[in-house]
Amino acid sequence: MARARVALLVLVACAVWGAPAAAASFILTAPEQAEAIRTGERSVTTETFAGEWWSSSEAGDVTVMTPFLRLALAARQAAFKQKPIARADVDKVLREDRDRLVFRVSLRGSRGDFARFYTPGLVAGAGGELRPTFVQNERSARRQEDGRYLAHCVYGFATATLNPKGRVVLVVRDQDGREVTRFSVDLAAIR
Repeated sequence: MARARVALLVLVACAVWGAPAAAASFILTAPEQAEAIRTGERSVTTETFAGEWWSSSEAGDVTVMTPFLRLALAARQAAFKQKPIARADVDKVLREDRDRLVFRVSLRGSRGDFARFYTPGLVAGAGGELRPTFVQNERSARRQEDGRYLAHCVYGFATATLNPKGRVVLVVRDQDGREVTRFSVDLAAIR
């Protein structure tokens, strides 16, 4: 009987502490932190970086700022300076936006202030639409060569009810509630 319990405990421990799945992780384990740092350090010799976190539509682009990506970017910056990332910097990066999934969005419009009153929402499964915990819309977008304007916006959402292996849709609406654009993100496909 005692051997059966020990065997069961070993089996459960292996299942719980096994290799992490390749999905968005809102709180990084030590092995995930090490992998993020390695990814960032190796990225200095790679022309394309952050492709798995980036998506595009006709109205603009979005980058999903997961804790893994933020740590990889910090390690990348340290590698460009030819220094290893300090533990204090790792801790700082992991504290910033803790319990929040951040979307950095670049949107195109016809006027300089087109994005000023945009409102985001995050559709996550059958749970309905989540309201943002943080919104920063660029008030004066930069004019591009084609005559259109480019605004950079940042939207944050609480991770408490999000499934890290689920699919979410970021919906951006104008001040009248009309949908401007949407970005579908498969959290299971990113780290």
